[in-house]
Amino acid sequence: MIATERLVMRSWRDDDVAPFQAICSDPEVMATLGPPLDRAATEALIDRMRGIEAEHGHCFWALERQADARLIGWCGVIRGTTGPVDGKAEIGWRLARDAWGVGYATEAARGAIDWVFANLRDPDLWAITWRGNDRSRAVMERLGMRHRSDLDFDHPRLAAGDPLRPHVAYSLSRPAPETA
Repeated sequence: MIATERLVMRSWRDDDVAPFQAICSDPEVMATLGPPLDRAATEALIDRMRGIEAEHGHCFWALERQADARLIGWCGVIRGTTGPVDGKAEIGWRLARDAWGVGYATEAARGAIDWVFANLRDPDLWAITWRGNDRSRAVMERLGMRHRSDLDFDHPRLAAGDPLRPHVAYSLSRPAPETA
């Protein structure tokens, strides 16, 4: 479990399916991510995260607000599987629409970044998103991530002509060790 001032990132539980499915079926939330998910697809996604966590010790964890223990999305890190992040530490987040605009994504991502650099050996942390996902790109920039325009790519799992196919890549290098 990772706790920040207002949030907790934790392992997935069975009772997370319904609230996460509500998030993943919201067309506005999914507008930059792909088609809305039904319950079966949401269950499969959560099962995938559980498998990733079992194998690697981390995943896109359930993201809960401390004030009311409400599941508001996910945040964390996986091993990337495509394009410039293939095999690399890839950070990601997805939040309920009513949780946008209050700094939760940035706060959670900062907690995940701290965890990554304390627990993994990767020299860099990566993020990808659809080129037009201005909200996520703004979070990446607030986190100090650098747009790697030389590594922008067309997502191979999306069909040619899909408007979500053009993706951008961002990276954040591990901080240099402090010297005494």
